[in-house]
Order: sequence, then structure tokens, then C-alpha cells
Amino acid sequence: MKLLSKPFALAAAAALAAPMLGIGVSSASAATRDGACNDGEFCYYYNSDQAGSVSDFGGSIGDYGTTQPDCYDFKGAGNGKGVCVKNNAASVWNRSSKTVRVYYNSNYAGSYQDIPGGTKRNLNTTLKNNNASHQFISTSTESCKNSFGNPRTCAEAVTWAKNHITTSYHSEYVGMCDHVMGLAYGWAHSGSSTAYVHWTQIPTSYRHGGDRSVPAGGLAFFSGGSSGAGHVMISIGGGDFISTDINGTGTLTKTTIGAIESRWGQHYLGWAQPWFKANH
Repeated sequence: MKLLSKPFALAAAAALAAPMLGIGVSSASAATRDGACNDGEFCYYYNSDQAGSVSDFGGSIGDYGTTQPDCYDFKGAGNGKGVCVKNNAASVWNRSSKTVRVYYNSNYAGSYQDIPGGTKRNLNTTLKNNNASHQFISTSTESCKNSFGNPRTCAEAVTWAKNHITTSYHSEYVGMCDHVMGLAYGWAHSGSSTAYVHWTQIPTSYRHGGDRSVPAGGLAFFSGGSSGAGHVMISIGGGDFISTDINGTGTLTKTTIGAIESRWGQHYLGWAQPWFKANH
């Protein structure tokens, strides 16, 4: 008998399996697994493009297990049914309202891919068939704050960014993302040497790691790049941002978090309130 294979055994099977495997499982996740991707759940698919058998979860799982009968498996009809989920998923559908983070290693460690609420995704080349745990990430409803002594408010910084959108080459924008964020808020410079350094200098209470619900005026940060400088851009609301260089060197154009990740291969760190070292 497969783990959680019969509805009347769900709670008991989960209680037995979790201690043995070290699985971080919520009661909601155990109680709703029926092989269908229902509202509020996070679902793995055996094949790309949401095809094949489904494995559905209502909460975070730190370790799926690796062998039957003690693993979390694909339960829906189709290709892959009965196969253990760990290292066997190709695509996902996040039907919850939260971002779900898929990890390369068990217990929420290693490389990861964030899946925004309400979206379908193929797992990237790092995570495809290398999924070992997933975690529901809480998202903030916090708005951009005008409480850091910036010369411009959040709304004024957004207006500045929109008014400076250009597809023409401007040498002062090349590789100067953090400097441009300072300009948007009315500073002559940001006060930080790089975007990544800027992120590390911001007090933790003003940072929202992994949260993709960035309010207008919030600053979205990334790590990576050839020199490790990372990247930063300003939210204009609705999941859109204004960024240097992404649509041409020396330009300032509208883009998304996903575009920075896929085209530049940078890792999204999260968003922060407009705190600048220039004023601290």
C-alpha cells in the first residue's frame, strides 16, 4: 500500500511517516492530497507543461522520502503515477495565494526557484527532476514607506522613474542600477558601492526576503552577475518594474522579476523599503 493512498488513512499515515522521514508536513497538506490540483494547493507534475500525474500539497514539505511505501508520490492519473515526487517533477502549478519556493535539497536548502501564487511554471534546468523540498513563503502586504528622509516620496520616485524611461543609450545608466535608484529618490548617489552591498546594509526589518509582492516604490534586489554586484530596480506596481540595462545597455525600461532571472540568471533576494546609505 502506498503512503496516503486511501482517504480514511490520510491522517494516520502522515503521522507515522513524518517522524520516520523527518518530513516537515502541515496537517492541511496531509489532509487534502487526492491527486487533483485544487484551489489553495501547490502541485507538482511528472511532465513539463503541467502534464502527467499530479502530486498536490496544502503546505510545506521538508523531505518527500525516496522509496515506496514511505514517500510522497504522484497520485493523479497519468504518466508517473505512483512514482516518488523527490527528484522526479518537471513542472508545477501554484494554486495558492502565496509564493512557493522549490529547493534542490531537502529541508529547504540549496538552490531554489520561486513560484508566485496563481502561476504555472516548468521547473528550471537546475530544479527539473531535482526537487527535494518546497516551502510556502509568507508575503507582505506592507506598502512603501515615506519615513527614511528621502528627498522624494515613494510616489514621486515612481513618477521620476516613469518619466525617465528610455530605449536610447545613456552612458550614465550603464551598470549603474543602484545609483539610478538613488537618483529616483532624489539623492545624488545611493551611498552604496553595489546593489548587493546596498541590500546587505538595509536593516532586516525593512527587507522582505523572497517576497515578490513588491509595492510601488519598493526596491527589488538580486544577487549574482559577473562581478557579484547584483542588481536593483524600482517597482511601479502591478508586478512591473523599471530597470537599467535589461532591454539594452544604457537604457531604462519596464521589466519584471522573471525577466531579470531568466535573461541574466540572477537570483532574486527580495524587496526592501527605500532605505539608502546616503542618509545613514
